[in-house]
Amino acid sequence: MVNPGNSSSFNEKEYPAIEDGRILFAQECTFLVGATSIETMPLSELNEVAFAGRSNVGKSSLINSLTGRKTLARISNTPGRTQQINFFDLGERLMLTDLPGYGYAKASKSLVQQWNKLIRLYLKGRPQLRRVCLLIDSRHGLKETDKNTMQLLDEAAVSYQLVLTKCDKTKESLLLKLIERTNINLSGHVAAHPEIMVTSSIKRLGISQLRAELAALAIKSKVR
Repeated sequence: MVNPGNSSSFNEKEYPAIEDGRILFAQECTFLVGATSIETMPLSELNEVAFAGRSNVGKSSLINSLTGRKTLARISNTPGRTQQINFFDLGERLMLTDLPGYGYAKASKSLVQQWNKLIRLYLKGRPQLRRVCLLIDSRHGLKETDKNTMQLLDEAAVSYQLVLTKCDKTKESLLLKLIERTNINLSGHVAAHPEIMVTSSIKRLGISQLRAELAALAIKSKVR
């Protein structure tokens, strides 16, 4: 099943979790810490959702779009700007984490190794991590570094879901072919979620549907 990412094609009766997602992401979202090591990561009992992908794939833009904030996650045209794991508390119900982008060749070799080590330690050693949203630029499709990350997540038994970004910049015919190819690539990946999300932060395509997906992973509201 492929989510077309067009919120106008769904209504509450067809997709009742849409409202759950809207309510969750309307909560206050607070930046907690930018961690550069396992030791500096916050202790928390909240379930976590991580956003991963190649440098400049649109992680910060997607997080801002999901939470309805323009500057919650820093956006930069300079690939490799995020050099730490940024943690955000969403209404004391879900932790969001923005991982450093991978695959940026112009970063120093030592820095790339440092980022990769931190990401691997996080993915393998964070028991509250419930899902990784693995972002793929719809203009380029899966790259070798994406496939390596998928393999890592399979080995670590961490559930992940592919999220195509910047879909407003891709012709519909090319997007459909990309979805078909990507579905084929998912075959055999044991930790992969079967549904590919199709999004655009600028046009807000698929944002409601992705919110709904993530709301299912959040803890229930506390009784006050």
